[in-house]
Amino acid sequence: MSEAEELEGEFEIDREALMQAFVTESAEVLATMEQQLLALEAKPDDEETLHSLFRAAHTLKGSSSLVAFDDVRDLAHELESLLDRVRSKALRVNDGLASLLLKGVDLLREAVAAAAVGKAAPPGLHAFRQKVRGAAEGQGIDPGSASLCGTTTARPAPAAPPVSAPAVPAARTLRVDVGKLDRMINLSGEIAISRCRLADMLERRISLAVEELVEAHREADRLYLDLQDLIMQARMVPLGPTFQQHFRTVRDLAADQHKKARLVLEGDDVEVDTAVVEHIRDPLTHMVRNAVDHGLELPEERRARGKDPCGRLTLRAFHEGALVVVQVADDGGGLDRERIARRAVEKGLVPDGAQLTDEEVYALIFEPGFSTCEQVTEVSGRGVGMDVVRRNVEALRGSVEVESELGRGTTISLRFPLTLAIIRGFRVSVSGEVYVLPLDVVAECLELPAGSDRGRCGVIDLRGRPLPFLRLREHFKLGGAAPTRENVVVVQYAGASVGLVVDALLGESQTVIKPLGKMFQGIRGISGSAILGDGRVALILDIAGLLRESLKRAAPLSAQLPGPLAGLQSSF
Repeated sequence: MSEAEELEGEFEIDREALMQAFVTESAEVLATMEQQLLALEAKPDDEETLHSLFRAAHTLKGSSSLVAFDDVRDLAHELESLLDRVRSKALRVNDGLASLLLKGVDLLREAVAAAAVGKAAPPGLHAFRQKVRGAAEGQGIDPGSASLCGTTTARPAPAAPPVSAPAVPAARTLRVDVGKLDRMINLSGEIAISRCRLADMLERRISLAVEELVEAHREADRLYLDLQDLIMQARMVPLGPTFQQHFRTVRDLAADQHKKARLVLEGDDVEVDTAVVEHIRDPLTHMVRNAVDHGLELPEERRARGKDPCGRLTLRAFHEGALVVVQVADDGGGLDRERIARRAVEKGLVPDGAQLTDEEVYALIFEPGFSTCEQVTEVSGRGVGMDVVRRNVEALRGSVEVESELGRGTTISLRFPLTLAIIRGFRVSVSGEVYVLPLDVVAECLELPAGSDRGRCGVIDLRGRPLPFLRLREHFKLGGAAPTRENVVVVQYAGASVGLVVDALLGESQTVIKPLGKMFQGIRGISGSAILGDGRVALILDIAGLLRESLKRAAPLSAQLPGPLAGLQSSF
């Protein structure tokens, strides 16, 4: 290979790296611009925000030139010129101008995504540039109508692109504080020393006291746990950027429906595992859109009810023990209990005349295909959104809770663990196989009463209340005879309780979750796997799926129970 060819190859590699860096940087710049535009729309006279916007457009124009993304550069230039006219007081920010600039940000995202994979510019890009150029001269700007009102607690910060943004060939990256990496390197060095010490001890084990080996093991264990904790911290990211992307969602949807809305963020500095953020992004979008569409009333309706014409939507996050709680709350009309129940009867989900608690009624909105809307629109009516919410949260080993008051509003709470990688587990044995349950769902353990049903499911009396149980041996079709004495692990999840019948209780352990292999992916009731200390594989139980299965099968059996034990119902 000639020297020229080698240089050309090096240039290609450098350009590829440069383009990837630009794609990552532009996503952050555009997200920041979007947040600043929403802030400027609420406070048109905020000069600092305006200057920041101008600088962001200028930066994007310059960096796009370096990677020869000409369409991105040209549109960024037109937006920069328009912002300069606003900065010089020749134009004033109104809702129409803000909408135009926000549309420009959307098109820039599409143009970056297209250029990154070598595709043509998005349709309408060149016509839009002409429109921006005309707006800079004061032409064709519709004042529009405000859909955002009041102030929020949000801090401008990089946010993820909207769900509708085109896919960009970006590597999965995570920004980590250098101090954390330094501590990891130091710990890895200490672990290496500890391993050498153990190896040396094993070589002269004949003359070594047991206490010395135990002490060396404890030291290695401590270092491992410290490193594991640091690695988990490095994976943690604040929820703020995920929350902040919904300012745009609320603004646009409220404008489309002629409503006024204010989004408030609380606890947006709460940190969770980056994998958790990926799982809750879609559920949050569905919940926010539902809150604006179904929850918030039109301004005239709110006035008639004595409310502020501008509806309030709150995204809130906080810690609850070892869990993180994310809430979407609105001050709208609330859930119509009777309407939901009637619709459930019409769809055959519950029998006519069934006596349901509020919790059971509200749980119906998560059923696949369930909707109280009479017409199918772009936003609602197909009964898909809330089903997605429940399934995604269950994939996180989490739960969903709904509280609502007619005329006052609704709060939907998502509870899920901080991380998906490691759990505190409770190990059980069935037919010689080991299974793991998340410890936080285990309420108590007891011996299965003599004379209980020997089939797959049944119901027992637990201190005067019916407890449905599921025998794991039968559920997983395991061989071998059941022991004379069986144990029941009582698990609580999403407001319901179920007993899982097992052979033996093995105790607590810290469990590193591994993805399921292909041979296990079709098995109902399994959510993951783990490697035990002896090298065997243990399966992690899907508590939500097992609980649903048990309640479904056990409800008919409870009708045969005497007195207060009859009539078991599920709120799950």
